[in-house]
Amino acid sequence: MISWIQKTFQQHFRIIFLGLLVMIIIAFVFTIGAAPGLGEAGTKALDRPFYGLNLGNQEDQQNLFRDAGVSVFLQAGFSALGGEQLQAYALQRHAALHLADQLHVPGPTGADLIDYVKTLRAFAGENGTFEPARYAQFRDNLKVDATLTERDVSRILSDDYRYTQVQKLLAGPGYLLPVDVKQQLARAEAQWTIAVASTDYAAFSPAIDSSEPNLTKFFEENAFRYEIPPQVSVRAVRFPAAAYVSQVPTDDAAVRALYDSNPARFPKPTGPDGKPAVSVAAPGAAEADFAAVRPQVVAAFKLERARNLAAKAASDLTLALFEGKVAAAATEAFLAARKLQSSPVAPFSRTSPPAEFGGFPEIASEAFRLGTARQFSDALPTPDGSVVLLWQESIPALQPLFAEVRAKVASDYAEDQKRKRFVEAGRAARAQIESLVRSGKSLEQAVAAPVGGLAFTAQAVPAFTLREPPATLEPAVFGALESLDQGGVSEMITTGPKGILVHVASKTLPPTDEFNPRYVETRAQIAAFVGSRNAGDYLNELVEKELAKTAPATP
Repeated sequence: MISWIQKTFQQHFRIIFLGLLVMIIIAFVFTIGAAPGLGEAGTKALDRPFYGLNLGNQEDQQNLFRDAGVSVFLQAGFSALGGEQLQAYALQRHAALHLADQLHVPGPTGADLIDYVKTLRAFAGENGTFEPARYAQFRDNLKVDATLTERDVSRILSDDYRYTQVQKLLAGPGYLLPVDVKQQLARAEAQWTIAVASTDYAAFSPAIDSSEPNLTKFFEENAFRYEIPPQVSVRAVRFPAAAYVSQVPTDDAAVRALYDSNPARFPKPTGPDGKPAVSVAAPGAAEADFAAVRPQVVAAFKLERARNLAAKAASDLTLALFEGKVAAAATEAFLAARKLQSSPVAPFSRTSPPAEFGGFPEIASEAFRLGTARQFSDALPTPDGSVVLLWQESIPALQPLFAEVRAKVASDYAEDQKRKRFVEAGRAARAQIESLVRSGKSLEQAVAAPVGGLAFTAQAVPAFTLREPPATLEPAVFGALESLDQGGVSEMITTGPKGILVHVASKTLPPTDEFNPRYVETRAQIAAFVGSRNAGDYLNELVEKELAKTAPATP
Protein backbone atom coordinates (compact mmCIF):
# COMPACT_ATOMS: atom_id res chain seq x y z
CA MET A 1 0.00 0.00 0.00
CA ILE A 2 2.77 2.43 0.92
CA SER A 3 4.50 1.55 -2.34
CA TRP A 4 1.28 2.41 -4.20
CA ILE A 5 1.15 5.77 -2.46
CA GLN A 6 4.73 6.54 -3.39
CA LYS A 7 4.09 5.65 -7.00
CA THR A 8 0.93 7.68 -6.93
CA PHE A 9 2.79 10.93 -6.32
CA GLN A 10 4.83 10.86 -9.49
CA GLN A 11 2.83 13.26 -11.63
CA HIS A 12 1.43 16.82 -11.44
CA PHE A 13 -0.18 19.64 -13.31
CA ARG A 14 2.14 22.20 -14.80
CA ILE A 15 -0.12 24.89 -13.36
CA ILE A 16 -0.07 23.27 -9.93
CA PHE A 17 3.68 23.18 -9.79
CA LEU A 18 3.91 26.73 -11.04
CA GLY A 19 1.92 27.60 -7.91
CA LEU A 20 4.24 25.46 -5.82
CA LEU A 21 7.24 27.18 -7.32
CA VAL A 22 5.77 30.56 -6.36
CA MET A 23 5.28 29.35 -2.80
CA ILE A 24 8.83 28.03 -2.65
CA ILE A 25 10.06 31.43 -3.79
CA ILE A 26 7.99 33.00 -1.01
CA ALA A 27 9.62 30.65 1.43
CA PHE A 28 13.04 31.67 0.12
CA VAL A 29 12.19 35.30 0.79
CA PHE A 30 11.68 34.38 4.42
CA THR A 31 15.08 32.75 4.56
CA ILE A 32 16.90 36.00 3.91
CA GLY A 33 15.44 37.66 6.98
CA ALA A 34 12.39 39.31 5.51
CA ALA A 35 9.98 37.63 7.89
CA PRO A 36 9.33 39.74 11.01
CA GLY A 37 10.36 38.08 14.24
CA LEU A 38 12.39 35.31 12.65
CA GLY A 39 15.84 36.86 12.70
CA GLU A 40 17.49 40.00 11.44
CA ALA A 41 18.98 40.34 7.97
CA GLY A 42 22.69 40.74 8.42
CA THR A 43 26.03 39.12 8.05
CA LYS A 44 25.34 36.59 10.79
CA ALA A 45 22.00 35.25 11.97
CA LEU A 46 21.48 34.43 15.64
CA ASP A 47 20.36 30.95 16.66
CA ARG A 48 16.63 30.81 17.40
CA PRO A 49 15.62 27.32 18.59
CA PHE A 50 12.00 26.47 17.84
CA TYR A 51 10.83 22.96 18.73
CA GLY A 52 13.82 21.23 17.19
CA LEU A 53 14.42 23.75 14.40
CA ASN A 54 16.75 26.74 14.27
CA LEU A 55 14.85 29.68 12.83
CA GLY A 56 18.16 31.51 12.48
CA ASN A 57 19.30 28.87 10.01
CA GLN A 58 18.38 29.52 6.39
CA GLU A 59 17.98 25.86 5.48
CA ASP A 60 15.66 25.19 8.43
CA GLN A 61 13.57 28.25 7.54
CA GLN A 62 13.38 27.24 3.90
CA ASN A 63 12.26 23.71 4.74
CA LEU A 64 9.71 24.96 7.27
CA PHE A 65 8.02 27.37 4.88
CA ARG A 66 8.36 25.10 1.85
CA ASP A 67 6.49 22.33 3.67
CA ALA A 68 3.82 24.75 4.89
CA GLY A 69 3.38 26.21 1.40
CA VAL A 70 2.92 22.79 -0.17
CA SER A 71 0.56 21.82 2.66
CA VAL A 72 -1.63 24.87 2.04
CA PHE A 73 -1.67 24.21 -1.67
CA LEU A 74 -2.69 20.58 -1.32
CA GLN A 75 -5.46 21.45 1.14
CA ALA A 76 -6.82 24.52 -0.67
CA GLY A 77 -5.94 23.75 -4.30
CA PHE A 78 -4.13 27.08 -4.59
CA SER A 79 -1.86 29.34 -2.55
CA ALA A 80 -4.51 30.77 -0.22
CA LEU A 81 -2.24 32.54 2.29
CA GLY A 82 -0.19 35.70 2.11
CA GLY A 83 3.32 36.02 3.51
CA GLU A 84 2.45 36.74 7.16
CA GLN A 85 -0.39 34.21 7.12
CA LEU A 86 1.90 31.55 5.68
CA GLN A 87 4.46 32.32 8.40
CA ALA A 88 1.84 31.94 11.14
CA TYR A 89 0.56 28.69 9.64
CA ALA A 90 4.07 27.27 9.26
CA LEU A 91 4.95 27.95 12.89
CA GLN A 92 1.63 26.66 14.20
CA ARG A 93 1.86 23.52 12.06
CA HIS A 94 5.39 22.76 13.32
CA ALA A 95 4.35 23.35 16.94
CA ALA A 96 1.46 20.92 16.43
CA LEU A 97 3.81 18.29 15.03
CA HIS A 98 6.09 18.73 18.04
CA LEU A 99 3.06 18.23 20.28
CA ALA A 100 2.12 15.14 18.24
CA ASP A 101 5.55 13.67 19.03
CA GLN A 102 5.06 14.35 22.75
CA LEU A 103 1.59 12.77 22.71
CA HIS A 104 2.80 9.84 20.57
CA VAL A 105 0.19 10.52 17.89
CA PRO A 106 0.80 7.84 15.24
CA GLY A 107 1.23 8.52 11.57
CA PRO A 108 -1.30 7.32 9.01
CA THR A 109 -1.54 3.78 7.76
CA GLY A 110 -1.65 3.21 4.02
CA ALA A 111 -5.46 3.17 4.07
CA ASP A 112 -5.56 6.32 6.24
CA LEU A 113 -3.31 8.14 3.79
CA ILE A 114 -5.42 7.14 0.81
CA ASP A 115 -8.58 8.35 2.52
CA TYR A 116 -6.87 11.61 3.51
CA VAL A 117 -5.63 12.26 -0.05
CA LYS A 118 -9.20 11.96 -1.29
CA THR A 119 -10.24 14.89 0.95
CA LEU A 120 -7.70 17.34 -0.50
CA ARG A 121 -9.05 20.18 -2.62
CA ALA A 122 -6.06 20.06 -4.95
CA PHE A 123 -7.51 16.86 -6.38
CA ALA A 124 -11.19 17.85 -6.29
CA GLY A 125 -13.19 18.35 -9.47
CA GLU A 126 -15.75 21.04 -10.20
CA ASN A 127 -18.32 19.23 -8.05
CA GLY A 128 -15.95 19.33 -5.07
CA THR A 129 -15.34 15.57 -4.91
CA PHE A 130 -12.16 13.61 -5.49
CA GLU A 131 -11.36 13.34 -9.20
CA PRO A 132 -9.05 10.46 -10.19
CA ALA A 133 -8.10 12.10 -13.49
CA ARG A 134 -6.88 15.22 -11.73
CA TYR A 135 -4.96 13.06 -9.30
CA ALA A 136 -3.45 11.06 -12.15
CA GLN A 137 -2.22 14.25 -13.77
CA PHE A 138 -0.59 15.25 -10.51
CA ARG A 139 1.25 11.94 -10.45
CA ASP A 140 2.44 12.22 -14.04
CA ASN A 141 5.45 14.49 -13.72
CA LEU A 142 6.39 14.67 -10.05
CA LYS A 143 9.41 12.46 -10.64
CA VAL A 144 10.88 14.99 -13.10
CA ASP A 145 10.25 18.03 -10.88
CA ALA A 146 13.46 19.43 -9.42
CA THR A 147 11.81 21.31 -6.55
CA LEU A 148 9.80 18.51 -4.95
CA THR A 149 10.26 14.75 -4.63
CA GLU A 150 7.75 12.00 -3.95
CA ARG A 151 9.46 11.48 -0.59
CA ASP A 152 8.81 15.17 0.26
CA VAL A 153 5.14 14.88 -0.69
CA SER A 154 4.64 11.66 1.28
CA ARG A 155 6.27 13.21 4.37
CA ILE A 156 4.22 16.42 4.08
CA LEU A 157 1.00 14.44 3.72
CA SER A 158 1.83 12.28 6.73
CA ASP A 159 2.64 15.38 8.78
CA ASP A 160 -0.60 17.03 7.67
CA TYR A 161 -2.53 13.95 8.73
CA ARG A 162 -0.93 14.05 12.20
CA TYR A 163 -1.53 17.81 12.36
CA THR A 164 -5.27 17.26 11.81
CA GLN A 165 -5.29 14.57 14.52
CA VAL A 166 -3.70 16.98 17.01
CA GLN A 167 -6.24 19.63 16.08
CA LYS A 168 -9.07 17.19 16.78
CA LEU A 169 -7.59 16.31 20.18
CA LEU A 170 -7.20 19.97 21.14
CA ALA A 171 -10.61 20.95 19.78
CA GLY A 172 -12.50 18.51 21.96
CA PRO A 173 -16.29 18.50 21.78
CA GLY A 174 -16.56 22.27 21.40
CA TYR A 175 -18.44 23.25 24.54
CA LEU A 176 -21.32 25.73 24.17
CA LEU A 177 -24.58 26.69 25.85
CA PRO A 178 -28.07 25.95 24.47
CA VAL A 179 -28.73 29.70 24.34
CA ASP A 180 -25.88 30.08 21.86
CA VAL A 181 -27.51 27.57 19.53
CA LYS A 182 -30.94 29.17 19.89
CA GLN A 183 -29.58 32.64 19.14
CA GLN A 184 -27.75 31.47 16.03
CA LEU A 185 -30.73 29.42 14.88
CA ALA A 186 -33.07 32.37 15.33
CA ARG A 187 -30.66 34.61 13.44
CA ALA A 188 -30.24 32.28 10.48
CA GLU A 189 -33.68 30.65 10.27
CA ALA A 190 -36.05 33.46 11.23
CA GLN A 191 -38.39 34.24 8.35
CA TRP A 192 -38.52 37.93 7.50
CA THR A 193 -41.12 39.82 5.53
CA ILE A 194 -39.88 43.35 4.97
CA ALA A 195 -40.34 46.43 2.83
CA VAL A 196 -37.53 48.77 1.81
CA ALA A 197 -37.95 52.48 1.04
CA SER A 198 -35.18 54.38 -0.72
CA THR A 199 -34.59 58.04 -1.53
CA ASP A 200 -32.20 59.53 -4.05
CA TYR A 201 -29.35 61.51 -2.50
CA ALA A 202 -28.62 63.34 -5.76
CA ALA A 203 -32.20 64.70 -5.87
CA PHE A 204 -31.85 66.17 -2.38
CA SER A 205 -31.06 69.88 -2.75
CA PRO A 206 -31.20 71.83 0.51
CA ALA A 207 -30.37 75.55 0.76
CA ILE A 208 -26.78 75.94 2.00
CA ASP A 209 -25.24 79.15 3.30
CA SER A 210 -21.80 79.27 1.64
CA SER A 211 -20.90 82.69 3.00
CA GLU A 212 -17.27 83.64 3.47
CA PRO A 213 -17.27 83.26 7.28
CA ASN A 214 -18.67 79.73 6.99
CA LEU A 215 -16.12 78.76 4.35
CA THR A 216 -13.25 80.25 6.35
CA LYS A 217 -14.29 78.41 9.51
CA PHE A 218 -14.63 75.15 7.57
CA PHE A 219 -11.17 75.62 6.08
CA GLU A 220 -9.61 76.27 9.48
CA GLU A 221 -11.24 73.18 10.99
CA ASN A 222 -10.25 70.98 8.06
CA ALA A 223 -6.91 72.46 7.01
CA PHE A 224 -5.33 68.98 6.95
CA ARG A 225 -7.57 68.06 3.99
CA TYR A 226 -5.90 70.68 1.80
CA GLU A 227 -2.28 70.14 2.71
CA ILE A 228 -0.21 69.44 -0.39
CA PRO A 229 1.87 66.32 0.36
CA PRO A 230 5.62 66.15 -0.29
CA GLN A 231 6.43 66.03 -3.98
CA VAL A 232 9.44 65.34 -6.11
CA SER A 233 10.48 67.00 -9.34
CA VAL A 234 12.43 64.91 -11.85
CA ARG A 235 13.48 64.83 -15.47
CA ALA A 236 13.09 61.63 -17.45
CA VAL A 237 15.36 59.99 -19.98
CA ARG A 238 12.98 57.81 -21.96
CA PHE A 239 13.88 54.63 -23.82
CA PRO A 240 10.76 53.68 -25.83
CA ALA A 241 10.74 50.11 -27.04
CA ALA A 242 9.43 51.26 -30.43
CA ALA A 243 12.78 52.90 -31.09
CA TYR A 244 14.53 49.52 -30.91
CA VAL A 245 12.13 47.38 -32.95
CA SER A 246 14.16 47.90 -36.14
CA GLN A 247 17.21 46.43 -34.39
CA VAL A 248 15.51 43.10 -33.66
CA PRO A 249 16.16 40.39 -36.27
CA THR A 250 13.38 37.92 -37.06
CA ASP A 251 14.04 34.48 -35.58
CA ASP A 252 11.60 32.07 -37.21
CA ALA A 253 12.03 29.36 -34.59
CA ALA A 254 11.53 31.81 -31.71
CA VAL A 255 8.53 33.38 -33.44
CA ARG A 256 6.88 29.98 -33.84
CA ALA A 257 7.67 29.09 -30.21
CA LEU A 258 6.00 32.31 -29.08
CA TYR A 259 2.88 31.42 -31.05
CA ASP A 260 2.81 27.82 -29.82
CA SER A 261 3.09 28.96 -26.19
CA ASN A 262 -0.29 30.76 -26.41
CA PRO A 263 -2.12 30.61 -29.75
CA ALA A 264 -5.21 32.28 -28.26
CA ARG A 265 -3.17 35.46 -27.79
CA PHE A 266 -3.23 35.99 -31.54
CA PRO A 267 -6.82 36.13 -32.90
CA LYS A 268 -7.27 34.86 -36.43
CA PRO A 269 -8.49 37.26 -39.14
CA THR A 270 -12.19 36.97 -39.85
CA GLY A 271 -13.97 36.49 -43.13
CA PRO A 272 -16.97 38.44 -44.48
CA ASP A 273 -19.30 36.40 -42.25
CA GLY A 274 -17.37 37.42 -39.12
CA LYS A 275 -16.03 33.91 -38.55
CA PRO A 276 -12.30 32.99 -38.49
CA ALA A 277 -10.95 32.67 -42.00
CA VAL A 278 -9.20 29.41 -41.12
CA SER A 279 -11.07 26.41 -39.75
CA VAL A 280 -9.33 24.60 -36.93
CA ALA A 281 -10.81 21.34 -38.21
CA ALA A 282 -9.38 21.65 -41.73
CA PRO A 283 -6.38 19.55 -42.79
CA GLY A 284 -3.16 21.39 -42.02
CA ALA A 285 -5.15 23.89 -39.94
CA ALA A 286 -2.35 24.42 -37.42
CA GLU A 287 0.08 25.63 -40.09
CA ALA A 288 -2.63 27.65 -41.80
CA ASP A 289 -3.62 29.28 -38.52
CA PHE A 290 -0.04 30.26 -37.82
CA ALA A 291 0.43 31.63 -41.31
CA ALA A 292 -2.72 33.74 -40.94
CA VAL A 293 -1.50 35.43 -37.78
CA ARG A 294 2.26 35.37 -38.42
CA PRO A 295 2.50 39.18 -38.86
CA GLN A 296 0.94 39.61 -35.41
CA VAL A 297 3.31 37.11 -33.85
CA VAL A 298 6.37 38.70 -35.49
CA ALA A 299 5.30 42.13 -34.25
CA ALA A 300 4.79 40.82 -30.70
CA PHE A 301 8.12 38.98 -30.80
CA LYS A 302 9.99 42.07 -31.96
CA LEU A 303 8.29 44.29 -29.40
CA GLU A 304 9.24 41.94 -26.55
CA ARG A 305 12.86 41.83 -27.70
CA ALA A 306 12.79 45.61 -28.21
CA ARG A 307 11.69 46.06 -24.59
CA ASN A 308 14.74 44.09 -23.53
CA LEU A 309 16.97 46.29 -25.65
CA ALA A 310 15.36 49.42 -24.20
CA ALA A 311 15.91 48.12 -20.65
CA LYS A 312 19.55 47.33 -21.47
CA ALA A 313 20.11 50.80 -22.93
CA ALA A 314 18.61 52.39 -19.81
CA SER A 315 20.79 50.20 -17.58
CA ASP A 316 23.87 51.11 -19.63
CA LEU A 317 23.11 54.78 -19.02
CA THR A 318 22.83 54.37 -15.25
CA LEU A 319 26.09 52.40 -15.22
CA ALA A 320 27.84 55.10 -17.26
CA LEU A 321 26.54 57.84 -14.95
CA PHE A 322 27.76 55.91 -11.93
CA GLU A 323 31.19 54.98 -13.29
CA GLY A 324 31.73 58.46 -14.70
CA LYS A 325 30.70 60.09 -11.42
CA VAL A 326 28.81 62.62 -13.50
CA ALA A 327 27.84 65.73 -11.54
CA ALA A 328 24.27 66.99 -11.74
CA ALA A 329 25.34 70.14 -13.58
CA ALA A 330 27.09 68.09 -16.26
CA THR A 331 24.33 65.56 -16.80
CA GLU A 332 22.68 67.24 -19.78
CA ALA A 333 25.99 67.57 -21.60
CA PHE A 334 26.75 63.94 -20.82
CA LEU A 335 23.39 62.91 -22.29
CA ALA A 336 23.89 65.03 -25.39
CA ALA A 337 27.24 63.35 -26.01
CA ARG A 338 25.41 60.00 -26.03
CA LYS A 339 22.66 61.43 -28.29
CA LEU A 340 20.13 61.30 -25.47
CA GLN A 341 17.96 63.96 -23.90
CA SER A 342 15.81 64.38 -20.83
CA SER A 343 12.37 65.91 -20.56
CA PRO A 344 10.62 67.44 -17.55
CA VAL A 345 7.99 65.56 -15.55
CA ALA A 346 5.36 67.48 -13.58
CA PRO A 347 6.01 67.25 -9.80
CA PHE A 348 4.14 64.34 -8.21
CA SER A 349 3.52 62.89 -4.76
CA ARG A 350 4.30 59.45 -3.46
CA THR A 351 0.66 58.37 -3.82
CA SER A 352 0.08 59.91 -7.27
CA PRO A 353 2.65 58.51 -9.72
CA PRO A 354 2.85 60.14 -13.16
CA ALA A 355 0.11 58.91 -15.49
CA GLU A 356 2.55 59.12 -18.41
CA PHE A 357 4.44 56.21 -16.84
CA GLY A 358 1.33 54.12 -16.32
CA GLY A 359 0.79 55.28 -12.75
CA PHE A 360 3.17 52.57 -11.56
CA PRO A 361 3.77 53.01 -7.79
CA GLU A 362 7.33 51.73 -8.29
CA ILE A 363 8.09 54.86 -10.29
CA ALA A 364 7.05 57.14 -7.41
CA SER A 365 8.80 54.96 -4.84
CA GLU A 366 12.06 55.10 -6.78
CA ALA A 367 11.73 58.85 -7.40
CA PHE A 368 11.37 59.55 -3.67
CA ARG A 369 14.64 57.71 -3.01
CA LEU A 370 16.48 60.31 -5.06
CA GLY A 371 18.17 63.41 -3.66
CA THR A 372 21.50 65.18 -3.48
CA ALA A 373 23.27 61.94 -2.56
CA ARG A 374 21.59 59.95 -5.33
CA GLN A 375 20.96 61.97 -8.45
CA PHE A 376 19.60 59.29 -10.80
CA SER A 377 17.44 56.17 -10.57
CA ASP A 378 17.96 52.65 -11.79
CA ALA A 379 16.41 51.65 -15.11
CA LEU A 380 12.65 51.43 -14.53
CA PRO A 381 10.06 49.65 -16.71
CA THR A 382 7.22 51.71 -18.19
CA PRO A 383 4.26 50.74 -20.39
CA ASP A 384 6.16 51.72 -23.54
CA GLY A 385 9.72 50.78 -22.59
CA SER A 386 12.09 51.97 -19.86
CA VAL A 387 13.03 55.23 -18.19
CA VAL A 388 15.79 56.69 -16.02
CA LEU A 389 14.79 59.49 -13.62
CA LEU A 390 17.08 62.44 -12.90
CA TRP A 391 16.43 64.21 -9.61
CA GLN A 392 15.75 67.95 -9.74
CA GLU A 393 14.10 68.92 -6.45
CA SER A 394 12.38 67.49 -3.40
CA ILE A 395 9.40 69.66 -2.51
CA PRO A 396 8.29 69.55 1.15
CA ALA A 397 4.66 69.40 2.25
CA LEU A 398 2.88 72.74 1.88
CA GLN A 399 -0.15 74.21 3.61
CA PRO A 400 -1.87 76.44 1.00
CA LEU A 401 -3.66 79.67 1.81
CA PHE A 402 -7.45 79.78 1.88
CA ALA A 403 -7.56 81.96 -1.23
CA GLU A 404 -5.55 79.36 -3.18
CA VAL A 405 -8.00 76.54 -2.52
CA ARG A 406 -11.23 78.48 -2.04
CA ALA A 407 -13.05 76.72 -4.88
CA LYS A 408 -12.22 73.30 -3.45
CA VAL A 409 -13.20 74.41 0.05
CA ALA A 410 -16.54 75.72 -1.24
CA SER A 411 -17.24 72.41 -3.00
CA ASP A 412 -16.29 70.35 0.06
CA TYR A 413 -18.31 72.55 2.39
CA ALA A 414 -21.41 72.28 0.21
CA GLU A 415 -21.08 68.48 0.09
CA ASP A 416 -20.43 68.26 3.84
CA GLN A 417 -23.50 70.35 4.65
CA LYS A 418 -25.67 68.47 2.16
CA ARG A 419 -24.68 65.16 3.71
CA LYS A 420 -25.47 66.44 7.22
CA ARG A 421 -28.85 67.83 6.13
CA PHE A 422 -29.63 64.55 4.36
CA VAL A 423 -29.00 62.59 7.55
CA GLU A 424 -31.10 65.05 9.58
CA ALA A 425 -33.94 64.88 7.04
CA GLY A 426 -33.76 61.08 7.12
CA ARG A 427 -33.99 61.08 10.91
CA ALA A 428 -37.09 63.31 10.81
CA ALA A 429 -38.66 61.27 8.00
CA ARG A 430 -38.10 58.03 9.87
CA ALA A 431 -39.95 59.34 12.94
CA GLN A 432 -42.96 60.32 10.81
CA ILE A 433 -42.95 57.09 8.81
CA GLU A 434 -42.70 54.93 11.94
CA SER A 435 -45.69 56.76 13.41
CA LEU A 436 -47.73 56.14 10.25
CA VAL A 437 -46.72 52.47 10.14
CA ARG A 438 -47.68 51.94 13.77
CA SER A 439 -51.08 53.46 13.00
CA GLY A 440 -51.72 50.60 10.58
CA LYS A 441 -50.39 51.83 7.26
CA SER A 442 -47.99 49.85 5.11
CA LEU A 443 -44.59 51.31 4.30
CA GLU A 444 -45.74 51.93 0.73
CA GLN A 445 -48.68 53.97 2.00
CA ALA A 446 -46.54 55.84 4.54
CA VAL A 447 -44.15 57.13 1.86
CA ALA A 448 -46.72 57.75 -0.86
CA ALA A 449 -46.09 61.49 -0.39
CA PRO A 450 -42.75 63.19 0.40
CA VAL A 451 -41.85 62.93 4.07
CA GLY A 452 -39.56 65.38 5.81
CA GLY A 453 -38.57 66.89 2.47
CA LEU A 454 -37.55 63.50 1.04
CA ALA A 455 -39.31 61.55 -1.71
CA PHE A 456 -39.22 57.79 -1.14
CA THR A 457 -40.04 54.79 -3.29
CA ALA A 458 -40.98 51.61 -1.43
CA GLN A 459 -40.84 47.96 -2.42
CA ALA A 460 -42.06 44.88 -0.57
CA VAL A 461 -39.63 41.97 -0.37
CA PRO A 462 -40.90 38.37 -0.42
CA ALA A 463 -40.35 36.36 2.76
CA PHE A 464 -36.79 35.07 3.22
CA THR A 465 -34.30 33.82 5.80
CA LEU A 466 -30.76 35.01 6.32
CA ARG A 467 -29.58 31.51 5.45
CA GLU A 468 -30.87 32.14 1.90
CA PRO A 469 -31.16 35.94 1.55
CA PRO A 470 -32.32 37.69 -1.65
CA ALA A 471 -29.35 38.53 -3.87
CA THR A 472 -30.87 41.88 -4.89
CA LEU A 473 -30.96 43.42 -1.41
CA GLU A 474 -28.37 45.97 -0.32
CA PRO A 475 -25.93 44.45 2.24
CA ALA A 476 -26.78 47.33 4.59
CA VAL A 477 -30.35 46.00 4.87
CA PHE A 478 -29.18 42.82 6.58
CA GLY A 479 -27.20 44.85 9.09
CA ALA A 480 -30.36 46.84 9.94
CA LEU A 481 -32.31 43.65 10.62
CA GLU A 482 -30.01 42.76 13.52
CA SER A 483 -31.62 45.48 15.66
CA LEU A 484 -35.22 45.31 14.37
CA ASP A 485 -38.23 43.42 15.63
CA GLN A 486 -41.62 42.97 14.02
CA GLY A 487 -43.23 46.33 13.20
CA GLY A 488 -39.99 48.29 13.56
CA VAL A 489 -38.58 50.85 11.14
CA SER A 490 -34.81 51.32 10.92
CA GLU A 491 -32.93 54.58 11.01
CA MET A 492 -32.16 55.82 7.50
CA ILE A 493 -29.04 54.12 6.19
CA THR A 494 -26.97 56.20 3.79
CA THR A 495 -25.31 53.93 1.28
CA GLY A 496 -23.72 55.30 -1.87
CA PRO A 497 -26.16 57.48 -3.84
CA LYS A 498 -29.24 56.84 -1.71
CA GLY A 499 -30.78 56.56 1.73
CA ILE A 500 -32.63 53.42 2.83
CA LEU A 501 -35.33 52.72 5.42
CA VAL A 502 -36.23 49.14 6.36
CA HIS A 503 -39.61 48.13 7.81
CA VAL A 504 -40.17 44.66 9.27
CA ALA A 505 -43.74 43.63 8.46
CA SER A 506 -43.34 40.23 10.12
CA LYS A 507 -40.67 38.11 11.75
CA THR A 508 -41.38 34.44 12.39
CA LEU A 509 -38.92 32.60 14.63
CA PRO A 510 -38.13 28.93 13.94
CA PRO A 511 -38.60 26.14 16.51
CA THR A 512 -35.59 26.19 18.84
CA ASP A 513 -36.15 22.91 20.65
CA GLU A 514 -33.66 20.06 20.40
CA PHE A 515 -36.05 18.01 18.24
CA ASN A 516 -35.63 20.45 15.35
CA PRO A 517 -33.10 18.94 12.85
CA ARG A 518 -31.80 22.45 12.21
CA TYR A 519 -31.06 22.77 15.93
CA VAL A 520 -28.93 19.63 15.85
CA GLU A 521 -27.13 20.78 12.68
CA THR A 522 -26.51 24.28 14.05
CA ARG A 523 -25.23 22.93 17.36
CA ALA A 524 -22.74 20.72 15.50
CA GLN A 525 -21.55 23.62 13.34
CA ILE A 526 -21.02 25.97 16.29
CA ALA A 527 -19.32 23.24 18.31
CA ALA A 528 -16.92 22.55 15.43
CA PHE A 529 -16.15 26.26 15.11
CA VAL A 530 -15.59 26.70 18.85
CA GLY A 531 -13.37 23.63 19.00
CA SER A 532 -11.33 24.74 15.99
CA ARG A 533 -10.87 28.20 17.49
CA ASN A 534 -9.79 26.75 20.83
CA ALA A 535 -7.27 24.48 19.14
CA GLY A 536 -5.90 27.38 17.15
CA ASP A 537 -5.63 29.57 20.24
CA TYR A 538 -3.73 26.84 22.10
CA LEU A 539 -1.28 26.30 19.24
CA ASN A 540 -0.77 30.05 18.87
CA GLU A 541 0.06 30.22 22.56
CA LEU A 542 2.64 27.46 22.11
CA VAL A 543 4.22 29.39 19.22
CA GLU A 544 4.33 32.68 21.11
CA LYS A 545 5.85 31.14 24.23
CA GLU A 546 8.55 29.35 22.26
CA LEU A 547 9.42 32.44 20.20
CA ALA A 548 9.52 34.58 23.34
CA LYS A 549 12.33 32.46 24.76
CA THR A 550 14.76 33.74 22.10
CA ALA A 551 13.17 37.07 21.17
CA PRO A 552 15.70 39.94 20.88
CA ALA A 553 15.72 42.19 23.92
CA THR A 554 13.73 45.40 23.50
CA PRO A 555 15.69 48.54 24.49
